[in-house]
Amino acid sequence: MSDLARSGLQNRGPATVLVVDDSATKRYLLVSWLTRAGFTVMEAETGGAALTKLLETEADLVVLDVKLPDMSGFEVCERIKTDQRYGVLPVIHVSAHAVDVNDRTQGLNRGADAYLVEPIEPDELIATAQAVLRYYRARRRAELLAERMVRLAEATLAINSAPTLPALLEAAAEGAHDIFGGPVAVVAETSEGESLAAVVPAAEDHPARVRPWAVPEHGVAVGSLVRTDDTADWDVVGWPEGETVAVAAARLRADRPPVYVAAPGSSQNPGFPVLRQLSQAVAAAVEAQRSFDEEHRIAVTLQRSLLQSELPKVPGVELAVRYEPAGAQTEVGGDFYELTVLGGELLVAIGDVAGHSLHAATVMAELRHAVRAYAVEGHSPGAVLELVNRFMRTVLPHDSATLCLLTMDPATGRIRMASAGHLPPLVHVGGEATYLAPRGPLLGIDAPRRAEVELTLPPGGTLVLYTDGLIERRDADIDVGLEALVRAASEVEPDLDAFCSRLLASLAGPGEQADDIAVVALRRNA
Repeated sequence: MSDLARSGLQNRGPATVLVVDDSATKRYLLVSWLTRAGFTVMEAETGGAALTKLLETEADLVVLDVKLPDMSGFEVCERIKTDQRYGVLPVIHVSAHAVDVNDRTQGLNRGADAYLVEPIEPDELIATAQAVLRYYRARRRAELLAERMVRLAEATLAINSAPTLPALLEAAAEGAHDIFGGPVAVVAETSEGESLAAVVPAAEDHPARVRPWAVPEHGVAVGSLVRTDDTADWDVVGWPEGETVAVAAARLRADRPPVYVAAPGSSQNPGFPVLRQLSQAVAAAVEAQRSFDEEHRIAVTLQRSLLQSELPKVPGVELAVRYEPAGAQTEVGGDFYELTVLGGELLVAIGDVAGHSLHAATVMAELRHAVRAYAVEGHSPGAVLELVNRFMRTVLPHDSATLCLLTMDPATGRIRMASAGHLPPLVHVGGEATYLAPRGPLLGIDAPRRAEVELTLPPGGTLVLYTDGLIERRDADIDVGLEALVRAASEVEPDLDAFCSRLLASLAGPGEQADDIAVVALRRNA
């Protein structure tokens, strides 16, 4: 028997009573009284027949004689109460022989819910049966509600662990199906205004699927409500014949659309407490996901608007850049780069602000502008880093960043370079890729001056600067990524853009990346 049927939440009609007595006369009387009171009645003459019938058909109550030809009623009752195959089933003992205190005590101690001794009045039997059934139905409803609250907690955890809005809706639909049975539907809008519905049909082994679908227009104020809709209004999934749809709608803000959870009306507890709480949990999770998606989109737009859309034309030097923001489920970082020509020299900068958020993106913008401003004044790379560090400690005291900065004379290939805690640049010369070693503490801390490194990039030589998203992985040491970059950069394509694309494809790998990636490559023409 389903948990809904046993709880009394489904309308199964009159309660079914199994009368067990080897006396045809007594059995006739008991069946007559119960039938006239509106019960559906089944009969059995022996304990064994009763136990078999209970496995084959559903019953709500057993009226059980104590003295049976094959086993005692006490033993039958004890089996019913201890064997999980019979579920939670109330038993009323009736007896004309086992009537003393010891018999009644034994019967109740072995599981009976009531004990009537003959002669029995019809009204007494009916009132006892109704009282026992009222208690069991209330108990079953309470047990089902407690079980559903546990499942609700599990569903809420899965909902809040989902990385995307479609995955969130799938988790919510599967959680609703686990709580109420099927079919179910969960509907919410994305941050772009597209309405999505996750549905699970009645079949228990069917996974949730998400599809575009909008709820017919209903006014929903801020807060939550539960209403009953026709199945025609929820044709996103098939509903059983004669079923109604219990719909919980939750709206957290007036400027946000509501979230809907729909389940079979026959599956609901009085007052819809679980359905209402599930809709509120889904609404809170959807709001958090929408806010994150919007912030991520704003931050990526800000980053792209601040990064260079066009590279400078430098005679004798080829330039290529790649910037890939982190996946939509990862907060945006503060990676940036700068390439410009000042006083006949090429200025190249690449950096990474600590943290992942819209704030990191705004700090990135301030640092990029500070680097350009100090470089325009004619300061050397090491001096620019000192000035930028002073700026950060004064204006952005709670932030930190890494930065690698260089100037190059295109005619001679002479490079002056300084680094503030950034990953080492890689140079490819004569078919061999090696790392340079400019050293210096990151920006934002009080530390000794960042020393400069000087070198000459020969004709045909290639210099690669990058951020940590290219080589760092949570499951591997950074040295593994650095070694992989050396191998990947041991050969440089004639087309520098193709070279950068290959680096990203081979090192970032398939799937959604966890961090921003910026790559700058420059090659001195032969």
